Amino acid sequence: MFLFLLPAALVFVLDRLTKFRVMKTMAVGESIQVLGNFFRITSVRNTGAAFGMFAGNHRVFVVISVVAIIAVLALQLRIGRGHALRSLALGLILGGAAGNVYDRIVYREVVDFLQFSAGRWSFAVFNIADSAVTIGVALLALETYVHGKPRVEQAPAVPSPPEGGGGL
Repeated sequence: MFLFLLPAALVFVLDRLTKFRVMKTMAVGESIQVLGNFFRITSVRNTGAAFGMFAGNHRVFVVISVVAIIAVLALQLRIGRGHALRSLALGLILGGAAGNVYDRIVYREVVDFLQFSAGRWSFAVFNIADSAVTIGVALLALETYVHGKPRVEQAPAVPSPPEGGGGL
């Protein structure tokens, strides 16, 4: 449980601290260059899902987030000990989901601020919670690729009756 709860708590706290700092020190829409145009801190509010899709569906996203949190907790309880990478991945997902659902409940929007650009290309503005969920999902995919799905033991085959014989 340590590899599950510690990452979840760290992600949640780091997410809350960074969002709090952005909300207290920057106006919405304000942008600060950190590494030229490649990386900026840009204060944005998102009422939708990833990339601002389906904006304004506050209650739907709260319900989806809470269901996702319950599913992650149930999955962690189901896999139990001995699955370090899965526990870490699920902890990252839990911490990220909790950080964003906190925003949705308290502010009715998610605070985003990390922005990367290269030339005319610009990625959507996101936050620590989004990053943790993405990394967690990638780790789960990697773990599944490397170790595969758990194998189900098959019952031994039932032998066929001998040919040409033994009827009633």
